[in-house]
Parts: sequence; C-alpha cells; structure tokens
Amino acid sequence: MKILIKNGKLVTAAEEIYADILINSGKIAQISPKINIKAERVIDATGLLVLPGGIDPHVHLQLPTPAGPSSDNFETGSRAALMGGTTTIIDFVTPTRGQSIIEALNQRKAEATSALTDYSFHISPVEWNNYVPKAIAQCIDMGFPSFKIYMAYKNTVGIDDKALYYIMHTVAQNGGTVTAHCELGDDIEVLRDFYASQGMASPKYHMLTRPPRFESIAVKRAIDLADQTECPLYIVHVSTADSMKHIIQAQRSGQPVFAETCPQYLLLDESLYDQSLEKAIKYVISPPLRTETHRMALWNAIASGSIQAIGTDHCPFTLRQKMNGADDFRKIPNGAGGVEHRLALLYTYGVLAGIINLSKLVDIFATQPAKIFGLYPQKGDLQVGSDADIVVWDPNVTSIISAKSHHSNADISIYEGIKVTGMVRHLFKSGYFAIENGKMSTNLPKGNLLTRRTARTTNQYYKRMDNPEADNCGRV
Repeated sequence: MKILIKNGKLVTAAEEIYADILINSGKIAQISPKINIKAERVIDATGLLVLPGGIDPHVHLQLPTPAGPSSDNFETGSRAALMGGTTTIIDFVTPTRGQSIIEALNQRKAEATSALTDYSFHISPVEWNNYVPKAIAQCIDMGFPSFKIYMAYKNTVGIDDKALYYIMHTVAQNGGTVTAHCELGDDIEVLRDFYASQGMASPKYHMLTRPPRFESIAVKRAIDLADQTECPLYIVHVSTADSMKHIIQAQRSGQPVFAETCPQYLLLDESLYDQSLEKAIKYVISPPLRTETHRMALWNAIASGSIQAIGTDHCPFTLRQKMNGADDFRKIPNGAGGVEHRLALLYTYGVLAGIINLSKLVDIFATQPAKIFGLYPQKGDLQVGSDADIVVWDPNVTSIISAKSHHSNADISIYEGIKVTGMVRHLFKSGYFAIENGKMSTNLPKGNLLTRRTARTTNQYYKRMDNPEADNCGRV
C-alpha cells in the first residue's frame, strides 16, 4: 500500500526541510520536495512536523515485584508508547539468580509477543559464574548485544565490583555494550535500614537515603572499570550534576561513554516529596528526584551533546501497589510511567523553551538511541530504505497530562496536571496507519522482535563524534 505524506516539515537529527514522503511496503520509498504519484492514501501535513518514530531505550513492562507486576503489560505499555510517538522500545531480560540467562530470554520473548511497537531487549546478568561468559556470547550472537548491570539492589539483581569487572571484560571481548544503573547499593541499604529503625518511614526518606553523591561516586567507579576493560558504557537515568562531570571528562578523553537521562529528572523537583503520603508516594523512583541545580545541569548536557539519549524508565504502578509501602518506604515499588509523554515534554519544555532545537529533539528521541543500540538506519531516521515508522506531530494543540486520560494501566501519573503543547496527529508503524487524527486504529498488527548489531561499530562511531571531517557517523 502506498501512502503519501505531503507538505510537512520533515525533521531529522541533521536538518529541517519541507518535503513529501512516500511510504510503500512498510518502508520509506521516496523523499522529495514534490512527489506526484498516485497513492492509496494521501495525508496533508501542512503546518505539521514529520519526525522519525521514537525509540525508548529504557522501559520495564510486566516487571515482577513483591507488590505485583508493574501495571503495564507489553500490550498496554506499547499502546501508550505509540500514543506518544514511540514506535520501538527496549525492555529487559532479568533472570533470577541461578536461572539460565538464555532460559530467561526465551521466557521474556514469549511475554512480549503482545507488544504493538517493535521491541528488543537488554540482558541483565545478576551474578557471575562459569556459565555467564558463554551466555553473554550467545546473546550477542542472537542479536542482543547490550547488557544491563545494577550497582544497587544487591539483595536481588545487583552485583559487586568483581562481578562487574568480569562482565564488562566479557562483554567487551565479544563486542557488546554494558548499560549501568549507578548507585552505591551497600551505602543505600545502610541508610535505609537506619532511617527505618528510627521510625522514619515516609516517602521522603527514599530520597534522603539516595543522595546525589551515591550516584556520582558509582558513575565514576563504573567509568573506571569500563576504561580498564575497554568496554563501551551507557549510563542510564543520570540525575546529578556531578555524574555529568565524570561522564564529560571520560567523553573528552575519548572513552566510549554514553549518557541517558529521563524527563522526570529534567522537569520534577525533590520538593514533591514534601506532600501528603498519597501524593508523595508516586514519586518514589530510583534515582529519586533532585534539585533545580541538577535539572539545569542535565538540560545543559543535552544541549551540548554530552547526554545522547532520553529514555523514560517507564515502570508504572497503581496507587494501591504503591501503598504497600505506606508504613515503610522500603516496601514502596520503585517506578513511574512516562513512555506516552516523552515527546510532548521534550517538545514543550525543551524546544519551545529555547533550550534545544527540533533536530536535537529528534536526535535524543530517536536517532542516537538507534545508533547506540545497533538499530540505525533501519530505525531512528527519515531516509529512503528505513522502516516507515513516522510521527506526524501537531504543534498547535495544548493539553493537560492526567491519569484519567492517559493510555497506561496506572491510575496515577507523576506528570499529573502538567500542560504540554503538541500531540501525535498521525503515526505510521512499519507503514501501517497506527494512529489517525489522534485515535488508535483497531486491529493493530503485533510488533516485531528486533535483533541488533554489536558495539564495535558503535564504538567507532563514538570516537568519531567530535571529528568534523567524519562522514556518515554511525552508519553501518
């Protein structure tokens, strides 16, 4: 089926141009100032922006917790993603200790078959033993070359520095990338138990037991170990100014270190913990919210290119689930939703605020995640031959974010009441008309499991980022 989008402003990470775009057989078939061809559907995008579909490199759907699984499964979470302009998500495979990584991967594949977006996985080794090196090599051969490690949560999924070193070394030897949740897990547990023993149980103590230095020190440690093992490193949900200082220093030295932050760390403030229990409890996320100083440092790092990607860490829970920790902040499930609002928040508070331009928005929303995680140029760009994952964005609409109207299963939202400008007017997923005039199409086809390339090309791309003579950086 041929679909023609006419008269829109096409925005890529490199440029903004007025052009028509032809979709045929699920791919971008032609881009030209004027396309005169008979098509089954013609979309007039006058006054609208045409963007590549977003890639959210950090979501947790159907995540098991003591309070029950996170409230979005793959179907509802991916539906919310599409409504927010995201056409590809990367979730996680997290085995239990003693479980085969390959077995956990196969289980996760089965759970994700209801996804409406395309999807892939990061793999999370939660221990080091004689079986892990072979499993890492197998995962990379299967097209899953990124590995998430946790420096916190030592009682469940976290690992110590020795295991981290061995995992980084093995991943590097096989051409993969390590992504890292950087917090000082042992120090956090000491503070958590101390405050709880003193009867200090409200959500505010979640924030107080995870101070900024616990992140930045862990970031520096991860960078040092990655340097020693020559392993590409992607640091997830960066929330502090000092963390960015370490990251920038490593990047300037030529080390392949990438940084991600999330909209909550750009827009929300730790003062939100100073509210009633039912209001404050929804902001229990890790890392916690920070002060304006940290938020401004993150925006500056995005504008300068030191932060390459924006994920959401989408991991929503219902209020009832959150209230499992009403008497003990340690029992509050950590996480919040946001996959539906990433584009609107970045457009409103980044582009319209004059902090970033439209091309930078596309870069952090789609192009850089595609390049870093081996999906480019199939994903993350508007070019002939790429998948026809396309957002037609209406910049002329305002709305208020609310749990009453969002598409997540959660009945709460950390962005409740925030005004945003812009909406997904139309969206194409692999050339399929998924959203038309703001409404989800019925009988959407399921998304595809994506396999990805290794970090060898990513590493080369990163080292050439600051070279003005380099052409086609990141293309493989």
